[in-house]
Parts: sequence; structure tokens; C-alpha cells
Amino acid sequence: MLRVTAASLCASCQVMRVLLPPSASLTSAATPHGKREENQQTVDSLYELSVDIRKIRKLRGWVLSESPAYVCETADLLRDMGADAAAIAHILETHPEAVLCRPEDVAAQRDLWESVCPNRRALMGIVEKFPASFFTVSHHGNQRANILYLQSLRLNKKIISKLMASAPQSFSRPVESNQEVIHTLRETYLDLGGDEGNLRVWLQKLLSQNPYILLRPAEAWRDSLGFLRERGFSTEELLSLVSSLRASISELKPDAMQQALAYVQGALSCSEDELKQIVIRCPAVLYYTLPTLAGRFQGLMDAGVRTEQVRESPNVLELTTQIVLYRIQKLASYGYDVRSGSLDVIVGTKKDFETSYAKLNLRQQRPLFNPVAPLRTVEE
Repeated sequence: MLRVTAASLCASCQVMRVLLPPSASLTSAATPHGKREENQQTVDSLYELSVDIRKIRKLRGWVLSESPAYVCETADLLRDMGADAAAIAHILETHPEAVLCRPEDVAAQRDLWESVCPNRRALMGIVEKFPASFFTVSHHGNQRANILYLQSLRLNKKIISKLMASAPQSFSRPVESNQEVIHTLRETYLDLGGDEGNLRVWLQKLLSQNPYILLRPAEAWRDSLGFLRERGFSTEELLSLVSSLRASISELKPDAMQQALAYVQGALSCSEDELKQIVIRCPAVLYYTLPTLAGRFQGLMDAGVRTEQVRESPNVLELTTQIVLYRIQKLASYGYDVRSGSLDVIVGTKKDFETSYAKLNLRQQRPLFNPVAPLRTVEE
């Protein structure tokens, strides 16, 4: 009888997993005094879905003691949305709290999410990746109001669904909070000379690059921009910084920016105007901590780089000391001495650097059109 049962379970689950049977798990999970007894029906239902009970016990053991639990109903809903057995098991292992949601609440949540997803396949992709976001059903009214508000701004559905998945907290709070932040963003963009016709595109870029932007208080934007305005940055320069830093500018604090700017100005021995140009070329100096900036600058000095070179190529401060040393040594193997040239050759992404040193390497090789030509030397 047991063999028949085991065989039928394997056939229905379509996945092979090493699991303890429910009876054995109860013996091995003898709970200490004071802990609640597990809901045996929940354990059995999860086991039949090939869910790793041991994993849940380790990470979310309290879920197994809750009642009522809707394991079969939740699995049926996911199955109707297109999830296969493996996906259902993965979702319930990752977020077992899902089985505590009432089926009617999950169904309402499914309908709500479908309003911002192109199809159920796309929705299932989100549920598998962000199950906790999908099964946040306690603020359904706020979620609906926030979706309707963002849709009224004509934001792309893909952007809205990404926000819901990555930052569900911003949809759980009252819509008035998000309206205030969006209003501040709009005012900021227009005050800095932005075009009303491009506002929607600008907002979508900000929201897609940092889904948590709506969680930042509106005052944070005003404080950050107010500080930079006091430092002499023009309207055009501020718009450039906002576009470069995107939503990160709302996370910057005036005191931290003041320390970073003071350090950079002192280390590079530059004037106020030169400092502004450095910030515009390398906005990252505004959000690096003082120890990070000091460590990277000292690493450059230890490598033999001159202050004037850093001033001319401030983006080098975006690289860790380890990366800088590796790239300097890599270029040295091709005969290029960074200390006597421009640092622009080592800045940028890994792909940018590979392109730069590949060009330098080609200069050391014979031209393909003249195989008998002598090798070009570094001095040439």
C-alpha cells in the first residue's frame, strides 16, 4: 500500500525531491517545551505537493502551526494561473505564508495584478520571483488606489508591475503619500527646466531605475537639491545631476555631501568651479562615504598616479583600488604607463576597459596588410 502511494505521488508531482514522510518528520521535529504543535493537515498537504517541509521548519516553522491554512486552495489558484508542480512547490517553500491567505483574497489579488500584467504568463513570472509581494493581501484597497493613480499618470504597465513586485510597501500605504512624492518630483523636474512633454518618460526612468523612490519622503528631495543649489550649481547643472544620479539623489544627506565635497576639494586642490565640474563628471562622489573616497584616492596615490590626473579624470574614483591596480598592471603588460598618460583609458565598465586595452594591444602587433613590417615600439 505504501509503495503504491509513493508511486502515485511521484507521478503527480513531476519532480524528484528527497523528502521525509510526514510521520518521520514529526518524530525528527520534536519541538521543545512551549512551542506550538504543528497542523498535521498542513504538513501532509505540503508533502503531497513535494514541498520541502524541512526547509519550511527551518525558516518559517511557525507557519506549520497556524490554522486555518489553505494549502490545496492556494495550489489550485496557482495551477489555474499556469504554474506547474515544480513552480508551486518553489513558491510555497520560498513564501509558505501564502497558505495562510484566504482563497478569496488571493483571487482578488490575482485580478488586481492582472490589470498591470500583459498576460498570466508574465504574472506567474513575477509570482515565482516575488511571491511575498504577490501574497501581500492585507492592504488590497491601498494597492488598488495606488495602481489607479499611477495608471492615471499614463505610466507603462511594465513599470507599475515592476514597482509592485520590487517595492510592495509603496503600494500598501495610502495613495496620498505617493501623490505627494510624485508631485514633488514633477515640481523638481519642471523647476530645473525640464519639458512637460518629457515628464512621463523622465518619471518612468526614475521609477524603473530605483523602485524604492516612492518610499523616500518628499522633503528628502527638497533638502538634497536645496543643498546643491546653495553650493552654486545652476539649474541646468542640477537637472544634469538629477538625471545622472536618478532616484539616488533623494537618498543623499546634506551633511554627508558636505563632507564628501570638502574632502574632494582638499585632496585634489581645486577651486569651487573646478569642484563643480568634477561633481558633474563624476556624480558618484556625492554618495560615497568619506572612508571610501579617502581609501580610493590613497590607493591611486600609492600606485603612482598624480593628483592632476585624478582631477582630469575624476571618474577613476568610481573604481575600487583592486580594480585600478589590476587595470594598471594589465596596461603595463602592453607597454602603456598610466602614470605618464591619461587615466581615461582605465575608467568605465569592464567592457569599456577591455576595448581600450585591446586597441593598445593591436598597436604592438604587425599590420595585417604588411606582414614584413617591423613591430611598432612604445616610443613610436
